[in-house]
Amino acid sequence: MKMHVAINVRKLEQSLEFYKKLFNAEPTKVKENYAKFELDNPALHFSLNVRPYDNRGVLNHFGFQVQNTKEVLATKARLQEAGLVSFDEMNTTCCYAVQDKIWVSDPEGNPWEVFYTKEDSEFEAAEDHANVQQDVCCVTPAPQKVELTDMRVKNKCC
Repeated sequence: MKMHVAINVRKLEQSLEFYKKLFNAEPTKVKENYAKFELDNPALHFSLNVRPYDNRGVLNHFGFQVQNTKEVLATKARLQEAGLVSFDEMNTTCCYAVQDKIWVSDPEGNPWEVFYTKEDSEFEAAEDHANVQQDVCCVTPAPQKVELTDMRVKNKCC
């Protein structure tokens, strides 16, 4: 399991230069509005999302990257047994990757995801291309009445 932290930035290039020096590493993926670092020490999946954030701050969301879909579903079952409401986004395109994931929000509204990345994608989210038959990233399924006070819905995706 790897810790995941996603932050919002205004200027990707400037932030990339800072984080390359801080982590002493090159990013594993860079797009015009997104970049990520996959670090082993510390075990961290860190992403930069170009988004306006004004008074909301730079935090986009937290999460854990796991090894497979089975681990995502096991975490979902554990959270549900503990009384936490989660929702699924299986086989979704998000953050330039095809992922299986679940989401929960803490009492302060901070979003947490547990996700498995199946493969890279050229698209940031499913709605970015017309022929996608997948779920749209980061949208609450209608049957659950989960109040989303986090950045996912407001900011489209990861």
